[in-house]
Amino acid sequence: MEDDELLSIGELARRAKLSVKAVRYYSDLGLVPTNGRDSAGRRRYSPDAAKRLGLIRALRALGVGLRTIRAVVGREAELGDVAAREAEAIGETIKVLQLRRAVLLAVARDGVGWEEVEMVHELAAMSARERRKFVGEFLDEVFGGLDARLAGIKRTLTPELADEPAPEQVDAWVALAELTQDPEFRTTLRDLAAAQPRTQRPTKDVIAKVAGVNPETDPTGPDGAEALHRINPTAADLARINQAKDPRRDDYLRLLAAINGWAAPTPLTPALEWFERATRHHSPNLLAK
Repeated sequence: MEDDELLSIGELARRAKLSVKAVRYYSDLGLVPTNGRDSAGRRRYSPDAAKRLGLIRALRALGVGLRTIRAVVGREAELGDVAAREAEAIGETIKVLQLRRAVLLAVARDGVGWEEVEMVHELAAMSARERRKFVGEFLDEVFGGLDARLAGIKRTLTPELADEPAPEQVDAWVALAELTQDPEFRTTLRDLAAAQPRTQRPTKDVIAKVAGVNPETDPTGPDGAEALHRINPTAADLARINQAKDPRRDDYLRLLAAINGWAAPTPLTPALEWFERATRHHSPNLLAK
């Protein structure tokens, strides 16, 4: 190559969009070989050195280490293989960061004290097998010993966190796992499961009837009275509705949907509150029983 085709370190730095100091550093490491020196002893480089420096600059920006870059530019490693390994490593880092974020959000959201931070961290860090065992114990306590027909409901209440969950799914898992540890909530769900009617038809299930009411209906007006008449609740129905009105039930279903990637469910609490207002207005004697 003719001398007039070679680049000075300053010209190379300009073409590579790097500082002269950075070019000298990479050159000293042997990542960018020189094409000799001029009469004044200054380094000279081939124009191809700018392309190599562009690759080095891009790989460094992507977090690739100098040892790996040396292997790539030295043809000791395939760029595609290196990219795949780096992407996998970044994926693992993302999982760790998501875990940390979920724990910190849980601590901030729930006002967790210092003595509870370890528990929240352990919930977030569970493996897939540990999560299944953890949730299985919760659902066994809720449905254990009850009618086998509830097995289908049990399955629909089982969270399945993806292998590569989104940050909001990790957050939802931590919140749901905490919720399952609430003994009052466990008791509420078990009581609801035990009172589940033998048929899931809306004509038999009072909660399904209430959920089917138009929320725009005035609970204290004549339309509300007619809707309440169609529901025709008994004192036992009122007890079941009071159990179902626990907002933690809606929280569980909302978090479950977020974890499993389902559409957000319609909360039941507003419908149950509508029912309570309608009953209080039109059938106060029923509430007194």
